[in-house]
Amino acid sequence: MTEPWDDRFYPSSRPRKAVGGIKARSKRGAIGEQWWSRRFIDVLESFGMKSRLSRGRNYARSGQVLGFEISSGYVTAQVQGSRIKPYRVRLQVLPLTSKQWRRVEQELAGRALFRARLLAGEMPAEIEDVFAACGTPLFPRSARDLEMTCSCPDWEVPCKHLAAVCYVLAEEFDDDPFAMLAWRGKSRNDLLAALRRQAGPGGAAAGTSAGLAARPLIDVIDRPLSDCTTAFWSSGLSPARLRALPPAAPAPADLLLRGFEPPPIQVEGQDLATLLRPAYELMADQRDPDPAGLGTSDKSG
Repeated sequence: MTEPWDDRFYPSSRPRKAVGGIKARSKRGAIGEQWWSRRFIDVLESFGMKSRLSRGRNYARSGQVLGFEISSGYVTAQVQGSRIKPYRVRLQVLPLTSKQWRRVEQELAGRALFRARLLAGEMPAEIEDVFAACGTPLFPRSARDLEMTCSCPDWEVPCKHLAAVCYVLAEEFDDDPFAMLAWRGKSRNDLLAALRRQAGPGGAAAGTSAGLAARPLIDVIDRPLSDCTTAFWSSGLSPARLRALPPAAPAPADLLLRGFEPPPIQVEGQDLATLLRPAYELMADQRDPDPAGLGTSDKSG
């Protein structure tokens, strides 16, 4: 049986034991729990990388990735291989320009549900469609949109060191979906601040001053109900797409407070939102209709 071309030049060897590396949580099967991390791996596999990626699973699970850093356009990492010195790995994508991000922010801010879920720290499954509608796909469209380099002698891309970083990166996206957006050039804090500005007083004026047309907070196409009865109860998504969507997480009790900047009012050194948050959580507690025991009476006398 003929060995793969690269293995004839670089025979298989066991990697050195890594100390303090990042171990993938998944011990078997697919890696990636949330829709966005699974989608990231699916996109890579769609580029014809599936067999190459699978070589990196054991590296990811055994902790060979010593560390990695996400910045605008780059993921850099070190992976312990069979040599003493760890290999240097880099994944590069083209970040969105400032103009592209402004358009995406406008679209997200104009959809109240999207804005609320993002401000609550959630990643709506339909956000990929928003990026696509703006002409700036969230994930690479082809292998040409993703540059992968490794200092190892394996000339195939991805090598097992690159593949291991991809899997560890997918689990990082599980933990923090905003890391995916940071890779495309917008940090979590910057994006949420932009959404709050769009939603707050003067948001439309700010958009106009930046050269963007003012738009209502929620875009609603004004059509008579009689013209859209056939699609009124339709989600707009195919049944297969609906089944693939993860169940929506319950909205946080303080979602409304998160959606806007706290008013400039302080009581004993605390802002108003901090003071109101326990009340919102108390009102939203469905497990105990009387969590404070206010409705109970002492029948013992």
